[in-house]
Amino acid sequence: MDRMRVAITGIRGLIGGALAASLRADGHEVLGVSRRPDAPAGNEDPDTASTRTIAWDVAAEAIDVSALEGLDAIVHLAGESIGGRWTAARKAAIMSSRVDSTRLLAGVIRELDAKPSVFVCGSAIGFYGNRGDEELTERSLPGDGFLAEVCMRWERAAVPIPDAGVRLVRIRTGLVVGSGAEAIERMAKITRLGAGGPLGSGRQWWSWISLEDEVRAIRHLIDSDASGAFNLTAPNPVRQRDFQHALSATLERPSFLLAPRFAIRAALGEMGQALLLDSTRVMPDALNEDGFEFSHPDLATALATAV
Repeated sequence: MDRMRVAITGIRGLIGGALAASLRADGHEVLGVSRRPDAPAGNEDPDTASTRTIAWDVAAEAIDVSALEGLDAIVHLAGESIGGRWTAARKAAIMSSRVDSTRLLAGVIRELDAKPSVFVCGSAIGFYGNRGDEELTERSLPGDGFLAEVCMRWERAAVPIPDAGVRLVRIRTGLVVGSGAEAIERMAKITRLGAGGPLGSGRQWWSWISLEDEVRAIRHLIDSDASGAFNLTAPNPVRQRDFQHALSATLERPSFLLAPRFAIRAALGEMGQALLLDSTRVMPDALNEDGFEFSHPDLATALATAV
């Protein structure tokens, strides 16, 4: 493969850092885009030389346009964490950090003389909302709720990019299973204390992907000629109770304490409902059709690398 120049927003995060490390390990040049350009970068290998990182200020619509000239790809992963209680201010920050940043990049791309070949825009399976046992693919309609609205507006902000002659890929990521993943670390900590168990009924579907496959899928889509939406989830979603049982088995700890639905809602509010209790059964049809092969198609092997 020819040496590429790839810019990554959200390089301080789990996925961005791991993607940067993977690209650099194969000799590609990585440019980080961050609100904190001097901070250490995510999962990036500390033994490698530091990644060049430029600053941006989305609210001020400020970014060094010249630094983005001549790139092969831009991977846009930046966004405020969706963890924590969703106050009105928090929800506004979650929305604006994604929509406004994407709109800024779309405008910048139109100005570039040497445009990237592909723009990979982050999104999430929250696009589909709470859908029970319905099997969801990229052809499924969007759902309802705050996360669905965030994802729809996030993806919509990238719509002008193909008009600039740049291939657009929208990645809808599920629960990432990997070392350093905050959600997995919290679940593992509770499980090690012997307090793991079903959340609510435990029958809700959780769609997940290993961190390794998340990075491999993004790189596959950079190299591919494909465009459009791609579900970045493993081909075997599981019910939450089965996810917990697999985690407990990996950690050799019991898994029987029930967390009632009302307690989760009382403690975590709307966020707890959306992230823990809603059911989203997502299949990676577009990835499969594009020839991607998963390294961790089953949960047990993914968890073994994560905890």
